[in-house]
Amino acid sequence: MPLLAFHIHINGIVQGVGFRPYIYNLAIEHQLNGWVCNSANGVDIEVTGDSDSIHEFLQEIPQSTPPLAQIDSMETNEIELENFTGFNIIRSINIATDFIPISPDVAICENCLKELMDPKDRRYRYPFINCTNCGPRFTIIKEIPYDRPFTTMADFEMCSNCQAEYENPQDRRFHAQPIACPDCGPMVWFENRTGQKLAENDQAIYLARQYLKEGKIIAIKGLGGFHLACDATNSDAVRKLRERKNRTDKPFALMAPNVETIRQFADVSNPAIALLTSPQAPIVLMPKIEGTKIVDSIAPHQSNLGFMLPYTPLHQLMIEPELDFPSALVMTSGNHSEEPILHENIKAREGLSTLADGFLLHDRPIHIRIDDSVLSIIENKPYPIRRARGYAPNPIRLTQSVPQILAVGPQMKNTFCLTREKYAFLSHYIGEMENWETYKDFQKSIEHYERLFRINPEIIAHDMHPDYLSTRYANERASEGKLPTVPVQHHHAHLAAALMENKLPPEEYVGGLIFDGTGYGSDGTIWGGEVLIGNCQSFDRLYFLKPVPLPGGDVSIQKPARMALSTLWSYKLDWEENLPPVQALNPVERALLKEQLEKKINTPLTSSMGRLFDVVSALLGVRETITYEAQAAIELESLVDQQEFGYYPFEIEGQEINLRSMLSRILEDINNQVSKPSISARFHNTIAQISLSMSAQIEKEHQIDHIVLSGGVWQNLTLLRKTLSLLRKNGYHPIIHHQMPPNDGCVAFGQAMVAAYRYQIGKE
Repeated sequence: MPLLAFHIHINGIVQGVGFRPYIYNLAIEHQLNGWVCNSANGVDIEVTGDSDSIHEFLQEIPQSTPPLAQIDSMETNEIELENFTGFNIIRSINIATDFIPISPDVAICENCLKELMDPKDRRYRYPFINCTNCGPRFTIIKEIPYDRPFTTMADFEMCSNCQAEYENPQDRRFHAQPIACPDCGPMVWFENRTGQKLAENDQAIYLARQYLKEGKIIAIKGLGGFHLACDATNSDAVRKLRERKNRTDKPFALMAPNVETIRQFADVSNPAIALLTSPQAPIVLMPKIEGTKIVDSIAPHQSNLGFMLPYTPLHQLMIEPELDFPSALVMTSGNHSEEPILHENIKAREGLSTLADGFLLHDRPIHIRIDDSVLSIIENKPYPIRRARGYAPNPIRLTQSVPQILAVGPQMKNTFCLTREKYAFLSHYIGEMENWETYKDFQKSIEHYERLFRINPEIIAHDMHPDYLSTRYANERASEGKLPTVPVQHHHAHLAAALMENKLPPEEYVGGLIFDGTGYGSDGTIWGGEVLIGNCQSFDRLYFLKPVPLPGGDVSIQKPARMALSTLWSYKLDWEENLPPVQALNPVERALLKEQLEKKINTPLTSSMGRLFDVVSALLGVRETITYEAQAAIELESLVDQQEFGYYPFEIEGQEINLRSMLSRILEDINNQVSKPSISARFHNTIAQISLSMSAQIEKEHQIDHIVLSGGVWQNLTLLRKTLSLLRKNGYHPIIHHQMPPNDGCVAFGQAMVAAYRYQIGKE
């Protein structure tokens, strides 16, 4: 049988995931000679052998890859025969312009978990156990290719046992860059709030558990930063954490040891189990069960709880069940409100000393901070709310190559996006760009992604709002590098993000129901209740909620009572004394507000759907003042009577969706003492009916039946379910997000897609 030789190049997530030993063992099995190595843009293989063996080898490569591997492309070329001896794994090749996707950080695998709990294993109860199938990745990488010297593990010299595993292609830890053991790896210790070290190693974990049993708050250094933890069944501990963190109402994330425990507190569906136990191990939002041991103030006035499972070996040791240990822990981000999560020991000691009673620390540096991801479930599929640990920096695969673009995203829920070839690297969640610390983190993260993925942007895309910090960064950087900028309207970016995420052609026109809180409109007003048609090049605004004044701007966002009275005034409806928002403002405040509205003093107009939810929430007395974003809408949703199917009337006047009839009927229902759950349900049903009506107008006027649902309002799963059902029953094809959030976390990706398509059109 004739001998052949092939060169194979594989691109995708194929480094740090056990891919080379997989290829090595596959080649040995087929009696092939040659080599495999990492390069800066994938894995390269050369093999010689008989033609049947080589073809079987090539067919099997994509069929049984390691769990974390992802093959995006595989190129094979026949080459001249070479005299290889055996099959070897050779040194990595680094070409300065090449790049490769990088695996996100992933949860501890079953094999490592078994070893962690096995008294006979040399890594028994070692809180940094990992292998090629699990453990830290993105948070420890400094450079590519992904080799130990380019990670934060570089200063930990491997012992002889770890070195032997690292060099053995038959071992699960072959070239596992974070490989470590108690003899050579990172260690954990416990300090009190004054910095005094009280215990090390396993004793440190026992002491941390003791603090939690006693109702104390501890700071735990995890995979991507610090958490603040306390007993979720101890009302005093939860109250103390809220007071110290100045977090009045915003829900806390929870961690429980296993799915069986979570079932005590939440309605856990099969899709939720799949997410909880996945390598990504996100926080999953699930309907809460009333009357459990979980303290009500964990998620006040909410219908959901956010749970995650212990995803690191340290978490596993912290929360392993025992009779007198809390059945669930609060596990919230280790920071002060609206600041980035802390990830360095020194800064955590300084920043969290007033919040935590003790610190569980370790000495494995975190190079890039990252928050926990948060997901919901819609129609048995994942529905992201925050895309971070476990998902970033996994790229979004594109159907065609694009230039190297930096899209800097919006102000709220900021992410940025970098593109190259057929990849869009949507960053992890950065946060609210309203303080210097977040802005610095934004800049550092952009530099890190550009370095990792060898991207030198040719174009910078940004929001149209001139005062956003991200816009200022874009303009300053473009000026320094003499680069073109592409301003992209906020709601157009939402539409383009959903269009391209769902692999529709960039030139295809779709309808868009883009409902959110705030977006700078093309006319300089504040948009947010938008009915669009468009593609990746352009858009038209067909319809929108009738604009109403937003008196004082952000003041009325923080005080829905003001927004409610402003909306009633705009629609010429009376401020009746019995209305909760009227009672929430004293006579002086009401008089000043009326004067402000009548004289148009700092009263920008807004068509925001998010503000409309605030209005109805305030009219019902659900929430007159908020302490976190979207609180009024979230609490309004939690009241919905699922058995109520009525809805209110509305009118279309020109391009405006006029809601005077709806508001009048809501006021009547309030006066007639109709229950809040019924009114909330009728309001949600009305917005679903408006969505159906607008989709019908889009089809009638433009013969388009693909309808994008994007924007933060679509995080409301009650509204989303009702709207999806209505649209499908009437023959429309709704398009929603599944790889990125519908909120502003998708905007950077949309900006990049608009810029890419406009660039391509310009070239043509």
